[in-house]
Amino acid sequence: MKHSLYQSDISLQSHEHLLERLCAGVAEAERKRLEAALRVAVEARDRDALVRPRGIDVSNILLGLRADPHTLEAALLSDPWVRDTLGEGFVRERFGEDVAGLVQKINWLNTFNEYCEEVHEAEQAELLRRMLLAVVNDVRAVLVKLAYRVQRLRLLKYEEQEAVSYRIARETLDIFAPLANRLGLGQLKWELEDLSFRYIEPEEYRSLAKSLASNRGERESYVHRFIALLEKALADQEVKARVYGRPKHLYSIWSKMRRKHVGLEDLYDLLAVRVIVDKPATCYAVLGVVHGEWLHIPKEFDDYIANPKENGYQSLHTVVVGPEGRPVEIQIRTHEMHAFAEYGVAAHWRYKEGGGRDSALENSINSLRRLLESKDDDRRLLEDFRSELFADQIFVLTPKGQVVRLKKGATPLDFAYAIHSEVGHRCRGAKVNGSIVPLTYSLKSGEKVEILTVKVGGPSLGWLDPHMGYVQTSHARAKIRQWFKQQDHDKHLRSGRALLERERHKLGLGALKDAELAELAHHFHLQRPDDLLLALGRGDIGAAQLAATLKVPGFQLPVVQHAGNSSKAGSGIKEAEQVSVQGIRNLMMHFAHCCEPVPRVPIVGYVTVGRGVAIHRADCPNIVHLPPRRKQRLIEVSWGSGAVSAPAEIEVRAIDRKGLLKDVTQVLANEHINIIRTHTVTDREDRSVIMEIAVEVFDVAQLSVALDKLCQVNSVIHAGRKGH
Repeated sequence: MKHSLYQSDISLQSHEHLLERLCAGVAEAERKRLEAALRVAVEARDRDALVRPRGIDVSNILLGLRADPHTLEAALLSDPWVRDTLGEGFVRERFGEDVAGLVQKINWLNTFNEYCEEVHEAEQAELLRRMLLAVVNDVRAVLVKLAYRVQRLRLLKYEEQEAVSYRIARETLDIFAPLANRLGLGQLKWELEDLSFRYIEPEEYRSLAKSLASNRGERESYVHRFIALLEKALADQEVKARVYGRPKHLYSIWSKMRRKHVGLEDLYDLLAVRVIVDKPATCYAVLGVVHGEWLHIPKEFDDYIANPKENGYQSLHTVVVGPEGRPVEIQIRTHEMHAFAEYGVAAHWRYKEGGGRDSALENSINSLRRLLESKDDDRRLLEDFRSELFADQIFVLTPKGQVVRLKKGATPLDFAYAIHSEVGHRCRGAKVNGSIVPLTYSLKSGEKVEILTVKVGGPSLGWLDPHMGYVQTSHARAKIRQWFKQQDHDKHLRSGRALLERERHKLGLGALKDAELAELAHHFHLQRPDDLLLALGRGDIGAAQLAATLKVPGFQLPVVQHAGNSSKAGSGIKEAEQVSVQGIRNLMMHFAHCCEPVPRVPIVGYVTVGRGVAIHRADCPNIVHLPPRRKQRLIEVSWGSGAVSAPAEIEVRAIDRKGLLKDVTQVLANEHINIIRTHTVTDREDRSVIMEIAVEVFDVAQLSVALDKLCQVNSVIHAGRKGH
């Protein structure tokens, strides 16, 4: 295949010629850096006998895309020989942290090999493309990777194994050609598609190329000649316009023939020209000039300016019979129409790929395309891409290479439930990139996750505790609750009673009397003590909520004066206990009776009808189980500063080890608990340790959560209130 950018011998040229080519118009400081990088790339070319893409070839491709010197430098240094032989440390030491970071991302993309058969599905291919963007987080690395892929396809003619050629070509069509399309890299896109087409459908490729009776270079030449004629005709009529064109490439022609079920002779847009003007009236003036110069085909005329498409797309489309009797499609539009077509909801890449809208992705991709077209080094656009693209999503891989999308902060348990409910229920451990991690580990984009399961088993009730951090997605939480609700009635009772006993023992309470159980049930608006135990067993009421309602001797709770359930100015609520609604104080609000929020416990506001804002605990069941349409009424609220605290004495029993005290105090610090004093006694014979710690807490729930987390510390045997 011949085309205008393909120079197969570029990497064989001398260092001096390459330097002159790469450094044309480059400042002296950047020239020195490029010269040093080129010297490394030339050494890689001379010492590496393997036939594979060279950094020199890739930088030459990027030169045609007007890439900046920094990107060219990284392309040269990402030569595979440099990666395999010299390593990242060499690049970092010789060329600095910024270049090394970019080279590292390029190398990750070049060595990423998780393409699988499932990617043929449109959804999986899209998720994999998004994962690559999310992990790399730098448009320049994506540009360099696309150039490497172009060069890899050019070298496929030396590949002896057809299966390897087919896999690389298939992966290119599924993943990388659409990426080039989104970035507006038409020159790379058509070459990626045409070269892939050659290896995936070789017979179709040869037949179509022969039918066209002209190679791409000849068609490009024809388009340039037609543009010159059109520009002259417009100038004669004093019409100001920008004219550019393109010949349709082989893969696009073949795809359109298949999509429309037509033959080559029925396609009229093999050659196409676009005219951009200042205002709509000029569009019709251009149309008059075009139809005055050449015969047009009436059935191929469309006025999308007077009659826009449903997605808002506007343009004039016509097909004329140009020189030599060849049809040429002409699109005429204003700058605003062009910007909308390229960046708005009618963006060409979405029209071609199909699928639903993703506003965050669209905004980020549009920023990338504007960055590519900018003549300046637009740092702000680059930072916008890094901060906005998939800011609330991560993309992780299964052991078989399938991509799973999760919310940011998701854990291996969330991943397990995303795969299948049974995998989540039977999950007992996880590996990330081959290493064992805790089930509370926060996953990151690009990681490969393997779930370790047991043959028979179910979830733990503790997984539902939001303070423990096991699950972050509503899907996983719903599946866990559903599992508990499906279990036997007696098992719920036993689990609820066990949870109550554990809290009671931990907080140093005596056995609860029937009247006290009934009072607890009434507090949660339940009729009987058994209903309370069932709710605890099912996870509808969490351990922290239960602890907050238990009456603990010797512990004085901070008093929250509701003052008529209103926080208007002068209502009598202490300043420390006022609540701010999205940063604004003294709005009409009331505290919900279903969960009785107290200072320092995470809270959320719910906008009621006629009663202002209701303040709930963040883990209140009524909030957690809100239907999606009502969740729109949730708003951000926070406690005022300086909430009153109460002293408490806790005791930790453990086996002595190095760093034990540090780990214990770190847990308390993470829970925002102030330590007043500590006293540690160690038995040298059996290495047992008793820690007595005086702390300040804001309520029993905070104390309960801290004690639970202390029990999870390595070598801790028990944690509870002192003397109980």
